[in-house]
This record gives sequence, C-alpha cells and structure tokens, in this order.
Amino acid sequence: MNAKNVLVTGADGFIGSHLVETLVKRGYNVRALAIYNSANDWGWLEDVDCKNDIEIVSGDVRDPFLCDNITKGIDTVFNLAALIAIPYSYVAPASYIDTNVNGCLNVCQAALRNNVTKVIQISTSEVYGTAKYVPIDESHPLQPQSPYSASKIGADALAMSYYNSFELPVTIARPFNTYGPRQSARAFIPTIISQLLSGMKEIKLGDPTPTRDLNFVLDTCKGLILLSENDKCVGQTINIGSNTEYSVGQVFETVKEIMNIDACYIEDKSRIRPAGSEVMRLVCDNSKIKELTGFTSEYSIKQGLEEVIKWMSLPNNLKKYKPDIYNI
Repeated sequence: MNAKNVLVTGADGFIGSHLVETLVKRGYNVRALAIYNSANDWGWLEDVDCKNDIEIVSGDVRDPFLCDNITKGIDTVFNLAALIAIPYSYVAPASYIDTNVNGCLNVCQAALRNNVTKVIQISTSEVYGTAKYVPIDESHPLQPQSPYSASKIGADALAMSYYNSFELPVTIARPFNTYGPRQSARAFIPTIISQLLSGMKEIKLGDPTPTRDLNFVLDTCKGLILLSENDKCVGQTINIGSNTEYSVGQVFETVKEIMNIDACYIEDKSRIRPAGSEVMRLVCDNSKIKELTGFTSEYSIKQGLEEVIKWMSLPNNLKKYKPDIYNI
C-alpha cells in the first residue's frame, strides 16, 4: 500500500506498542499517543525498535481538544486507549467510563471533524460474557458482567452510533484474549511465567477452569490492520480469534512443559472474580473475518507461549514484573 498516516491511541500499551511496530514495518506513517506523565515516560514505546521512525505524542483521550489536534492529517485511527483490568474496574468504575466511553466519544467526534477515513474501535470479547453458545459469533448477546465490559459495550455502541448518525467510517474490532511479550502483570499468562521464572514452586492462581480463545499479539495486530484496509468492514463488528479454547489450568500445564519445571498451583481467593462476574467460556467464531479478509492465525498456542517465555526470561524484562504481588 501507499504510505498512509495513522494514529494509534493507547500506543504505549501492550497491544498498541506491537501494532505500532507492525504498522511501521508495513510502511505506514505512525503517530502514537502515549498517556501523559511528568516523567515523559512512553511506556512500552520505550522498548520498540522503531522509536525514531514514529511521532510520539503525550496526552489523554479524555481531553477532546487534544483528540481534535492529534487527528488532524490522519487517515486511519486505531483507538486502543482504554483501561482494561477487570478487577480494578470493581474499585474504580468511574475511571472506566471516563477513559473507555468518553474517550471513545472524543476520538469519534474529532475523527468526524477532521475527515478521518477509517476509525477502528478496539472492543473486547469480554462484552459477550459467559458463552450462551459456542463458538461465539458477532450476533451473540452482550452481557455486562463487570464494569469494564459494560464500559466497552457502551464505547462500541457509541462508536457505531457515529456510523449510523454521521456516516463516520467505523469498524468495531473485537479481539478475543490476546497474549504476548509486554502483556501486563495482571494477566494470567505473565502471572504464571513470572512466578515460575522467579523460582516459585507453588504458583498462585485464581479459578483454573475458565477457558479462553488465546491469540498471539502479532496475530491480533494482523487482524486489526486487515480490517482497516478493507472497505467492506466499515459499519460492522468483527471478531478476531482462532476458534480454539484453552483453560487457565491447561495453559499452566503447557507452560510448565515448555519450561521443564515441576510446580503446582494453589488457589488464591483474592484472584477469584465474584461468581456473577467471572466469564467462564470464550470461544471465537472467526468465520466473518476470514470471509472478509482471509485472516488466519499464524501462531499456535505453544509457539506463542515459547515467545513469551523467551522474552520474559531476559533479566531486564522479568524485573518489570512483581510476581510476589497480586496486581489488580
């Protein structure tokens, strides 16, 4: 493709930083929004190998004036800016409305004002809640089982209202569970690996029975870019996933096997969600994205976990995690 100007909000985060790298490799001109802080720290963008090839802006999607400014001259916006930790949404729900819903509103309004040609609003499979049927297609009922998922349901609806009301070219991209290098410490895969790498033999976990459709981060990035490059995806909600499922317990056993470590897990009640809030099963029906874009996953679960273990085994990376502390 000819080079296009893209904006990635939440670029300093886990998926955002990988998306920035992937876009640069594909020849895009990238403007990356990192959350403002007085230390001028750019989060995971500090670790990307293309830092000198991107325009990094510090700010916050909660500010409409900033959103208006950073969308000028932009062709495509990938809106990944969000608060994502489910346990933290129990104690700070208003923050999720401010960032996830009002932030989406600011991005959409700015994109409309500045004639942005594509807005990819990043959703989450958590909006589906515990599966009523599997695999889960885009018609599955939405179930707000946490303040986080409720905020994402609201953001998705708001973004789609801008398509229906103002013809803003919006696509709702709904990735299922993404994992990979740089994932936050509160996610269960880094939790398992960091504890094992620290020499622990009793690994603290929550409920080991929920299943997830796990997708390596580069597969998720590929799906997002394919959606942005396809005009048939405008005005639609589209899942990104592998149509497979693994339980937390199965992932634990696979990680142990790859690392050749003998350990067991113990149940930590502080890591267990309230009964009505836990999503017990998520399995993606990815037939829509396959039909529209030809998307297929490139990484098996074993290949992806090997990449994470290799990355987390590096001392400079492992020290960024605190395996003895439960991070909500």
